Amino acid sequence: MQELNRDTKETTISCKIDINGTGKADIQTGIGFFDHMLEAFTKHSAIDMTLKCDGDLHVDYHHTVEDCGIVIGKILKKEIFPIENVERYGNATVVMDEASVTCALDLSNRPFLVYEVDVIEKVGTFDVELVEEFFHAIVMNSGITCHIIQDRGRNKHHIIEASFKSFAVALRRALVENTKLGIPSTKGVL
Repeated sequence: MQELNRDTKETTISCKIDINGTGKADIQTGIGFFDHMLEAFTKHSAIDMTLKCDGDLHVDYHHTVEDCGIVIGKILKKEIFPIENVERYGNATVVMDEASVTCALDLSNRPFLVYEVDVIEKVGTFDVELVEEFFHAIVMNSGITCHIIQDRGRNKHHIIEASFKSFAVALRRALVENTKLGIPSTKGVL
């Protein structure tokens, strides 16, 4: 289990993550929709996470969402690397009613995000462009190469939730133990 506390003028965050958990979540960001997405992420990744963020929500949700992504990404990097005895690659397609989103990722230690999800405006009071900001913060700070692609869908809530869940399932699959591989790279290091 790894823990990180981060204080800025915009957010105060404390977070604990155990990648060998069972999907337990205690999430408190002050943003209901975001809490719901993070709870879906923990459940479907089987990662235990405790996250408390006090952010400048009177400004907007941007700093809270991005900074949570930074913190979660930094902890994931500590939990995952150095990488050994895991599959390394993971992918998943998650459907929610009419929506379908696919995530493919590589625990490469070379961060890169491809995010092709076509949602605009808001879900409730949540600005949907913050979802990309969140995933960008996670992958840049965790060393994960990640492609999240919307296959179809109309309902913004369904599309975004399928994005979080597909990322979660792909990450869970990439972290599956595989002792045959040792360090899963022809380079001998990641």
